[in-house]
Amino acid sequence: MSIWMSLIVVTALSLALTGGMRRYALVRSIVDLPNNRSSHSIPTPRGGGIAIVFSFLLALPIFGIWGIVDWTLIIAMLGAGSVSAVLGYLDDRGHIAVRWRLLGHFVGAFWALLVFKGMPPINLFGVLIDFGWVGHLLAVFYLVWMLNLYNFMDGIDGIASFEAVTICLAVCFIYWLTGYKDLIWPPLLLAMSVIGFLYWNYPPARIFMGDTGSGFLGIVFGVFSLQAVWRNPELLWVWLILLGVFVVDSTFTLIRRFIQGARLDEGHRTHSYQIAARRCGKHSTVIFSVVLINIFWLFPIALSVMIFGLDGFVGVLVAYTPLLLIALYFGAGRIEGG
Repeated sequence: MSIWMSLIVVTALSLALTGGMRRYALVRSIVDLPNNRSSHSIPTPRGGGIAIVFSFLLALPIFGIWGIVDWTLIIAMLGAGSVSAVLGYLDDRGHIAVRWRLLGHFVGAFWALLVFKGMPPINLFGVLIDFGWVGHLLAVFYLVWMLNLYNFMDGIDGIASFEAVTICLAVCFIYWLTGYKDLIWPPLLLAMSVIGFLYWNYPPARIFMGDTGSGFLGIVFGVFSLQAVWRNPELLWVWLILLGVFVVDSTFTLIRRFIQGARLDEGHRTHSYQIAARRCGKHSTVIFSVVLINIFWLFPIALSVMIFGLDGFVGVLVAYTPLLLIALYFGAGRIEGG
């Protein structure tokens, strides 16, 4: 079987598994019921992200056997990704206390960092800096934050899926243009796994990915970026720029709610994208706005870092500034009396 045919098979497998999971969730009453913190109005099955997880993690070792994906990445992903997915699925089925979920998240992050033998030096304003054990510790928190921020941003139909597909395809194009073609296959494989699920998740969603899928995607992107930094320190900035919409919205909202004294483990609808969805009345409008920002704003800046020598940190500042203004405009994170 050719590589390209195998990618089509992965998409078909994800498509079929999502349909099967939807039927299973309905029978077992694994359903998100609308409440005052929800962005949906009808009961919807959840946990469909297991199709993404299974399709991706099943195909990844096969690509390793074929010699087109590095086994270091595969081992890191099988450990960290599996831990995240299992915890997410158990939480989708019932409820796991936040402290136990976070413990599992840190275990998965430590696993990935051990496999990669720590955090490599970072290029900051043209100077390569090795932060030593502080860098390793920051990398663990970075992976845990990536996992959770992606979970926070999965609050309207299709947004996490579209984000994953556009980011994966954008970074594949950058890898191709800059001579890192061997790094293309994992994000391309993930994109195809998500596309199969997206058929069922497109607004109005017939199933949600749940914590199973959103947390998995978050830590996968974190691990992808960690692998890329070992090849070229500038690629860290590329990933941070491309993920800018999710990073800025989730981080700004969390900080603002913390300052106002809100419980950080409590559900809410105060992210920019949730407020925008309520104002315009359509999830699809917000989703395609995010896609357009990714393609016409964040992608050119990320490409400039690799092609035209734009300093990575400066690129992040340029990319994030209008996103921060958008968050301020929508009043992200604001609570009553805040």
